[in-house]
Amino acid sequence: MFKGHPKGLYVAFFANMGERFGYYTMLAIFVLYLQSKFGWSATQAGHVYGGFLFGIYFLPLLGGFIADNVLGYGKTIVLGIIVMFIGYVMLAVPGRGQWFIYGALAVISLGTGLFKGNLQALVGNLYDEAKYSKLRDSAFNIFYMGINIGAFFAPSAARGMRSWVLNLQGLRYDAAIPSLANKYLNGTLENTKELSRFAHIEMGSHFTSLTDFSHHYINALSKSYNAGFAVAAVSMILSIVIFLGFRKYYKHVDITHKEQKAKNKESVVELTRAQTKDRLMALGLVFLVVIFFWMAFHQNGFTLTIFARDYTVGAVNKATAIIFNLSTFLPVLLGILGIVLLAGKNNSAKVKLLGAIIAIASAIVAYFTIRQLQPEGNPISPEIFQQFNPIFIVFLTPVIVGYFAYLRKRNKEFSSPKKIGIGMVITAIGFTIMVVASIHLISPHDLAQQGGVSPTLRSPFWLISTYFTLTVAELFLSPIGISFVSKVAPPQFKGLAQGGWLGATAVGNLAAGLIGPFWDKWELWQFFALLVGLTLLSAIFIFSILKLLERATNS
Repeated sequence: MFKGHPKGLYVAFFANMGERFGYYTMLAIFVLYLQSKFGWSATQAGHVYGGFLFGIYFLPLLGGFIADNVLGYGKTIVLGIIVMFIGYVMLAVPGRGQWFIYGALAVISLGTGLFKGNLQALVGNLYDEAKYSKLRDSAFNIFYMGINIGAFFAPSAARGMRSWVLNLQGLRYDAAIPSLANKYLNGTLENTKELSRFAHIEMGSHFTSLTDFSHHYINALSKSYNAGFAVAAVSMILSIVIFLGFRKYYKHVDITHKEQKAKNKESVVELTRAQTKDRLMALGLVFLVVIFFWMAFHQNGFTLTIFARDYTVGAVNKATAIIFNLSTFLPVLLGILGIVLLAGKNNSAKVKLLGAIIAIASAIVAYFTIRQLQPEGNPISPEIFQQFNPIFIVFLTPVIVGYFAYLRKRNKEFSSPKKIGIGMVITAIGFTIMVVASIHLISPHDLAQQGGVSPTLRSPFWLISTYFTLTVAELFLSPIGISFVSKVAPPQFKGLAQGGWLGATAVGNLAAGLIGPFWDKWELWQFFALLVGLTLLSAIFIFSILKLLERATNS
């Protein structure tokens, strides 16, 4: 999987990992921050969430245009990292109002627009050489792993900062308190018994009034989220150091079609007008389909996080708690990696020895960390569920890539458009799990009327199963889609085409937030059934135009 790739891929891998760690640290707590600080409903928070994600993924169109026509890829990427750093610093400043936060989000969106699509275009340039062209899909799967390694650690970083800041204030986190406190302050909390119980637990002899406690807790919790946003700012420094420090490995492909044409017109590949039209049409149709994938997938930071908070048990037994704590989960994961290295038939003696050392060391660390867990009642927080998608990406990527390689050797590998269609079907299966999990649960509207505490809570494994299934779908669709764009895009539109892919993602992200009103009004199973229906219709559409897409791919 990792053999034969240019070193520039790994520079992009680690630069992207740093940037995505910051982004997903911020995103893991973003909706929770908005609801805690301002007392917003899911609909209100969803509008901001969707709008922000729209900006994050729409502005790469601008970034692609700037790179293709003005600055080139490398300079645009560096500028993007600097702008993102400024935005995260703004978001980390405590005590600011809504409009200041909106400004910070706009700055982060602009920076991401300059960075994200152009880094993908740069990776694509590495594989324009004939000796690397067959590894293009595999390269983008590896590149995608970098995103998700960063994303895996992000929720734990956010949770760690939140716990640290709250502990300094002598407080602990409970998902029910922010909603109760905000409702009390705005005069809509009919029964104060539950809030009073929390207040006396948290404040003890220092309790003065519910008003003071509510203000104190909301302010402390908001500052803890600001600290999480500061972590995102620091990660931008890591990203820019890597990207600039190892520039020699990619600078030979840091050249746009326009620059190449100016230097050596004879070596530039020019498409016919008909080829350009076919390719742009194919890209547009694929962009249309992926809108619905991202609309569904990005419920992870929105309704799936709310489901984790309101409808999932808040404490688990010792065996389950292992996967919800980084101190216990990470040694287990490293132990699995060590066993894989040790058991690999084609691995050298040195690699097997390294695997044995990792496995043994991880087992020892895991033994002592797992002993610290309680037999029952280990708390879990809602944002930590977002760690499962990225870690599934890391472990499933070699499996999926190996499966594609197996098919390729037998000349049976699916075309990129067909892989995308299969991914849409798997997405529908993932949300079918949530339909089943939601049956007989109280609706969000009724839950809000009854004080926000559901009488029935689900096992965390419903959400984990959904994340697992959506991860398989993502691996069939997202890295393959990026690879498809890099291959099919007309040379003069490489940056802009990657921006178009992200622009389609933006529309899907906007829709992810805009369907928030359905969450507040419908039964839970109806909401998730809507996602099942839309993703299935998208799959049917892409299979209906498969020949057209495959023709454009090969033109």
